[in-house]
Amino acid sequence: MKILIAEFAVGTDIEKSLIPEGAAMLKTLAESFVHLGHEVYYPSAGTKICAGTRFESTAESFRQVIERKAKDCDAGLVIAPDSMLPELNKVLEENTVNLGCSPQSAAWCADKLLCTEILKKAGIKSPEIVKEAEKGKKYVIKPRFGCGAEATYLVTEFENQDGLVASEYIEGEHLSVSLIAGNNPLPLTVNCQFIEFDDKEIKAAEKGKNGVSGIRYNGSLTPHQTPRREELYETAISTVKCLDCFGYVGVDIILADLPYVVDVNPRPTASLFGISRVMHEEIGDLFLKNRFGELPESVHIEGEYRFSKDALSELFGKT
Repeated sequence: MKILIAEFAVGTDIEKSLIPEGAAMLKTLAESFVHLGHEVYYPSAGTKICAGTRFESTAESFRQVIERKAKDCDAGLVIAPDSMLPELNKVLEENTVNLGCSPQSAAWCADKLLCTEILKKAGIKSPEIVKEAEKGKKYVIKPRFGCGAEATYLVTEFENQDGLVASEYIEGEHLSVSLIAGNNPLPLTVNCQFIEFDDKEIKAAEKGKNGVSGIRYNGSLTPHQTPRREELYETAISTVKCLDCFGYVGVDIILADLPYVVDVNPRPTASLFGISRVMHEEIGDLFLKNRFGELPESVHIEGEYRFSKDALSELFGKT
């Protein structure tokens, strides 16, 4: 098969700080499909990943090259910021078989307010969206259509602003569940996310002052060993079902007294880089079986893999 993988950071070169993560995901997927005997094509504004066939794209032409190249491929996958994913997945679906989420599902996941509402109606716990701060409490502020920990802050005070959402801060373990969503969702791993806060400002926040602390994702450990794995899997499966997700999905969870779903990523995430190093199955094979065949009942995980975002920069920053 001919497979198109369009990763936004590599394909546009707009945000150079995102290229290492994007290149890591792209290379992982491309190598897997190539190992299975498929031809892989990917748009790039300069980055080379030494797997598959690269073709030129720019920030201005990224959408058009997806449309043009998809016509010549048997299947495709787009990895892009959540706010852009619905439109780009629509372009992909109109021209080839989409291995990822539908445009509608991607749109539900991208909108933090709508996503929270859908989860709550399904009985899935998620942090409460708040309109007004209470003294002595901490809150997480993030873009309504943001991506991961992008422009996300821990605060004690806030003002309502268009385009931003504020939610209660839940104390607990920062985890994610990676799974293949479809007719019979297949959990892959529970991952421990390395979330960094600004220590000085965290202390100010804990004292009830107007503390503002940046929240930064810096890699993960996979798999994360926990006696609550099945509970986490059940939460993630319920989440992707109610949002009608398809393909690889990363469900970000704060594990406290109960699992709280804080974000749903309807596309490959950086955790895929670690998963591919501990999973016996080929990730590309799971993508294709999910769309064209039947998934196995489980996957085989051996060992563990830890990586940081900084380490990815060293590996892929000069590709």
